[in-house]
Amino acid sequence: MTESSHAEASVFDRFERVVDPSLYRPLPEDDLIGMTDVVNSTRAIQDGRYKAVNMAGAAAITAVMNAVPGESFPFVFGGDGATLAVSLRHEAPVRDALARTSAFARDELGLDLRAALIPLSAVRAAGGDVRLAWFEPNPHVRYAMFSGGGLVFAEQAMKAGRFAIDAAPVGQRPDLAGLSCRYMPVASRNGVILSLIVKLAEGARESEFARAVMDILSMLRALDRDGHPVPAEGPPVNWPPQGLDLEARASRRSESLALRKFKLRLITAASWFILKTGMKVGSFDPAHYRRQTTQNTDFRKFDDGLRMTIDCSAETADSVERRLGELRASGVLSFGAFRQKQALVTCIVPDPMHDDHMHFVDGAEGGYALAARMLKGEAMPA
Repeated sequence: MTESSHAEASVFDRFERVVDPSLYRPLPEDDLIGMTDVVNSTRAIQDGRYKAVNMAGAAAITAVMNAVPGESFPFVFGGDGATLAVSLRHEAPVRDALARTSAFARDELGLDLRAALIPLSAVRAAGGDVRLAWFEPNPHVRYAMFSGGGLVFAEQAMKAGRFAIDAAPVGQRPDLAGLSCRYMPVASRNGVILSLIVKLAEGARESEFARAVMDILSMLRALDRDGHPVPAEGPPVNWPPQGLDLEARASRRSESLALRKFKLRLITAASWFILKTGMKVGSFDPAHYRRQTTQNTDFRKFDDGLRMTIDCSAETADSVERRLGELRASGVLSFGAFRQKQALVTCIVPDPMHDDHMHFVDGAEGGYALAARMLKGEAMPA
């Protein structure tokens, strides 16, 4: 596979095929694996700032998109971080974009965002691999799915300080055009927003793990839209949006934060009125846009393991966790689960007139970050 063939990797539109090994193709030998991670995201969660954590995770993806415009590269949003793969020939702009994103997180969000760019050759030398397929929930967007076990090594290397990217100096900002968070938190309609991470247990066979994942997915198939946490008609809107301060910090350049907030209040007031009333403006249909938002939302994914944000009843969550516990006891998998009442949606919208806008969903009270702690057997924050 060459860099240009990232976009030509296998595409599937039924999520149940996510554990089909025949779909995945090895990444090009000269690829680099970019990773970011908010250090001590638990503290931000305790302070009620998980929306800022999600913003930092999505900012890395946005910054790289804008640094290599026109390139199709695979990425996964992980809640408190992101993973992506790019060609060696893009190393300089991607390294710069990630350094600037770390600086943005530090200077504007008060978060420590570590970043690394790990050569795929180092991953393979350690015995891992990174393979790619694309899940296409509809004809307008596709999301990368990764397998091969190599992301585990890459994450460990990043957290050990290897291949680290230092944050840029104060004042060097990334291009975050398109990044926004104007939707309100999405309340569970069934009682629980379940954040779930399921990983292959050490020593287990991939075929056993695939059957286990299919078992869990079959349990969720009975749910409305497979447990999609965002209403079919789109996420809720209100004014001013809760994420206005975060978007102002992401989108301001040389102007003051106060001026940018003032401008955004005007912009978001107009967009809120249009979305709330459903009033068409030219060729823009707000009802269609909100429906497309739901259809484009990445509520389930695979990055060396299953990662899902689902809306379900407490009874369903109990059943899923009980079954996962049985599979863990049999040595097939490890898992982390965290329950909350709401979900958050963070958006990348290059052009609202096109249907290819992307939306990342996570639990609102800790989501994937706290599910990951449960996966590792760490104590929950008090």
